Amino acid sequence: MLLLLPYNEYLRRIVEPRSIADIVFVFLLVYGVLKLLRGTRAAPMTAGIAVLVFFYWLSVKQEFATLEFVLSNGLFYIGIAIIVLFQSEIRQALITFGNRFRMPLTRAHGGQFGEGIYDEVILAATTLASMKTGALIVIERNVGLKNVTDGGVKLDAELSYDLLVSIFNPASPLHDGAVVVRRHRVAAASCFLPLTLNPRLSKDLGTRHRAALGVTEDTDAVAVVVSEETGLISFVKAGEIRRGLDATKLRQAIFDALDVQSRKEKEQQKLAETENEAEEIAPI
Repeated sequence: MLLLLPYNEYLRRIVEPRSIADIVFVFLLVYGVLKLLRGTRAAPMTAGIAVLVFFYWLSVKQEFATLEFVLSNGLFYIGIAIIVLFQSEIRQALITFGNRFRMPLTRAHGGQFGEGIYDEVILAATTLASMKTGALIVIERNVGLKNVTDGGVKLDAELSYDLLVSIFNPASPLHDGAVVVRRHRVAAASCFLPLTLNPRLSKDLGTRHRAALGVTEDTDAVAVVVSEETGLISFVKAGEIRRGLDATKLRQAIFDALDVQSRKEKEQQKLAETENEAEEIAPI
C-alpha cells in the first residue's frame, strides 16, 4: 500500500519509528532464516524454488500462457512441498528460536552438574578409543529425547566410567546403539537415532557418526563418538563434527558446548568475588 502513495508521503511514512521497527524485524527474520539454511541441504533446494518462482513471474509478465498454467498448478502445492522437504530444517529452526528466546527462569541444563560428571564420559571415551571399541554417547540438553529413549533399553542408572565401558563392551547385548545421558544419569542404552541426510558428508563417516549428526540436527543435544575402525574420538554439536580429539580437546569441547566451568575457573571466580568483597569492606 505504501508504494501507491505519493513520493513525499511515502518518505514520511517510511521514516516513522513503527515502519523502521517493521523493517528491522523483517531483516532480522530473513537473516536468521538464511543463517540456518547456510551449509544445509535446504540451501540448494531453496534456490531451486526461487528459480521456479522467477519463471512463474516471467510467464505472467510476458504472458506465456502454457508456462503460466503449468507453474501455477505446480506452485499451488508449494506450501506442502516446503513442509515435506524442509521438515528437519524447520524443526531445527523452531528449536533454535525457542532456546534463544527462552525465559531466564526456564533456562535449562547448561552445566549445572559440574565437571566431574562429564569427566566420566571423557575418561570412558578415551579408554574405548585406545581399545578401538565403537561408542556413541548422546548428552541431552534442553530438548527432551524421550522418543529416543523409549526405543532403547531404559536404565536410569548413575553415570559412571565403569558403566559406560561395560555397556560398549562388544560382548554386551547393549553395545549396539547409543547411550543417552540425561542430567547425571544414564537414561537408556541401545538407542537408535535418526541418520543425517546431509549429502556433503565424507564417505569415511560410518553409521555412528551419521546418527550423531542426525540427532544433533534434530535437537540441541551433543554427542561423543568413538570410531570402531580408527579409534578416533569425535564431538558433534548442531550438525557439525570435530574429529580426532584427545582427552583435553574433548573436555574443552564438552565444557564449551554445555557451558560448564572448570574447577580452575571456579576457583578464580571465587577468588575474584572474595577480593571484590574485601574492597567493598575496606573503606568502611
